[in-house]
Amino acid sequence: MTREGAVEVNAATGKKKRISNRIRDADLVKKEAAPQQPEQAAQPLPGGAASAPLSDAAQLPHAPGAEREQDTATAERVFEHIDGTHTRKASKKAARKAQAEAEARTHTSRLQFTEEERATPELEKYIRKSDKAADRLDAAKAAIPKEKKLVKERTFDEATGKGKTRLRFEEQEKPIGKNKPHNNPLSRPTQEAGIFVHNKIHSVEKDNSGVEGAHKSEELAEKGAKYGARKVKEGYRSHKLKPYRAAAKAEKAAFKANVDFQYHKALHENPQIGGTPLSRFMQKQQIKRQYAKAARKSGAKTAQKAAENTRKAAKKTAEETKNAAAFVARHPAGVCIAVAALLLFIMISAGLSSCGSMFSGLMNGILGTSYTSEDSDLVATENNYAAKENGLQQRIDNIERDYPGYDEYRYDLDSIGHNPHELASYLTALLQTYTPQSAQAELNRVFGMQYTLTLTEEIEVRHRTETRTGTRTVTDPETGATSTETYEYEVEVAYNYYILNVKLTNKPISEIAEELLTPEQLEMYRVYLETSGNKPLLFGGGSPDTGASEDLSGVQLVNGTRPGNTAIVDLAKRQVGNVGGRPYWSWYGFNSRAEWCACFVSWCYGQSGLSEPRFAACQSQGVPWFQSRGQWGARGYENIAPGDAIFFDWDGDGSADHVGLVIGTDGSRVYTVEGNSGDACKIKSYDLNYSCIKGYGLMNWN
Repeated sequence: MTREGAVEVNAATGKKKRISNRIRDADLVKKEAAPQQPEQAAQPLPGGAASAPLSDAAQLPHAPGAEREQDTATAERVFEHIDGTHTRKASKKAARKAQAEAEARTHTSRLQFTEEERATPELEKYIRKSDKAADRLDAAKAAIPKEKKLVKERTFDEATGKGKTRLRFEEQEKPIGKNKPHNNPLSRPTQEAGIFVHNKIHSVEKDNSGVEGAHKSEELAEKGAKYGARKVKEGYRSHKLKPYRAAAKAEKAAFKANVDFQYHKALHENPQIGGTPLSRFMQKQQIKRQYAKAARKSGAKTAQKAAENTRKAAKKTAEETKNAAAFVARHPAGVCIAVAALLLFIMISAGLSSCGSMFSGLMNGILGTSYTSEDSDLVATENNYAAKENGLQQRIDNIERDYPGYDEYRYDLDSIGHNPHELASYLTALLQTYTPQSAQAELNRVFGMQYTLTLTEEIEVRHRTETRTGTRTVTDPETGATSTETYEYEVEVAYNYYILNVKLTNKPISEIAEELLTPEQLEMYRVYLETSGNKPLLFGGGSPDTGASEDLSGVQLVNGTRPGNTAIVDLAKRQVGNVGGRPYWSWYGFNSRAEWCACFVSWCYGQSGLSEPRFAACQSQGVPWFQSRGQWGARGYENIAPGDAIFFDWDGDGSADHVGLVIGTDGSRVYTVEGNSGDACKIKSYDLNYSCIKGYGLMNWN
């Protein structure tokens, strides 16, 4: 026995012969060529080519190499058989797949009607509708764009026992996704570059009105071009999808026509399913569901089989309906009790569900319309923006110091201020949750667009009268002597008159939001602004007090040592009863309603001839104005006077939420007139030690 199987050895001759049927291992590895003898070397042929050397097996037919060749041939036949088996399996699998694809391509919603069905008058109308719907569906599918796709096809040749794979082109419907426009990978970098360039131009155009006008025209042209390009793309997309929409509509109509036929077919064969309108409606819905289910399950099968399954289900449903009706007839009282209990259960469940839905909807509505950032971040960001406005105001105040030498300074200034809720709504719609650090870049961008300060030098040629001194020779008429005398004369002299024009424009944040936000973000911005982020008092938004205005009859006011201003108090009291605050926030410069308590106080000061203090936010603008000038008194300050400002902190977080004007005090209570107290002007009073009083802005009337 050897590793190659059983071997028989002739002891006389020494010849070996394999007697085992085992396939030799050597047949599965590369055979080594036997060494050639010198006399067996390749000899040149007459044509000059060398003859191939003969192997030992070729020279010795009965050598052990012959048996090796025989075993190798057997192994090759075995492997060919195995390979053929795998090829046949793959070929059958490919054939089944191709058959399924062919059946899917031939899937149709057209029903096949028998002669008996076509001869039935009751079904003639519905057969005609079904055929017309199928014709329209075929025409709509034929209009869908086609494409040629390269597919593989595996076949098996039984004669040779080998499989073949060939490629062929097959026409298929073009998928809808191929009509979708591809995103340009350069669109985002281009947009960022455009924003960068626009910001650079914004920083330059403040000093040149010509550049500003050209930039505005260029921005308008860009918007028009983008709008036109978007509409062209939408139209092109809609045009490409039109065949698919038509096919879907036709398929829906064919489905409906087939269901109508199935229902009337079932009704014709089973008259007992007619009954009341409610039962007919339920039967029709049942048939519709059965037909749709059968059509889905049939997949590549024709709609005819789905129709057969539907008719069978309809017949079964009719039998069940008949049995149910018989049961109800036998047990009317029990059925009534069961129906009443079911209705009661449904009513209770619906009530509980509606309460839960109302509560869930209310909570979702509140959360969906609230600012998503922390209150501290909202206030800090608002303070940062107000600091930028204060810096702009200081720059304007120092114009004459920073630009000396002009004969005249002419000012054309819009008001400096903004609605804090407009800014918070814009940032929330754009950034969702933000902090002062993450919002700083956007604050700079909005500030640069809102305020435009332009300084323009103007030179006028003017004339003035100057008195000059001259000399002349005078002759005495009597003596004839001459003398020189001095005299004065006036002349008109031209000179340059230098004027510096200072112009400040304030573009509302609401207009900036319409330019920078997408339609979805703009809708969110409007919702946040409408609800004030469900935090109306966050930036000093007024008083939540809905009570009536108080009566001052019988109140004895005690005057302090500081002089007050009763005229401004009388002016403020005449505003009591105003609702909405339009005269005050529109005077301040807002285009829409703002939290107007600070606007009311500023309006009162302005009507009294004061340009300051002027503020629209309590904590970020009003309180700093008084404190920076040393005109501040904490809660409990005893020497308050009429016309002072009183600030309130409703939630105790250290930030002023509301402001009003002091009418006076009777020694224990302070009386005020306030704007936006429950969205109205009212007279109110508080204990002098009331914890929500943050402090007083002390006016200097001297």
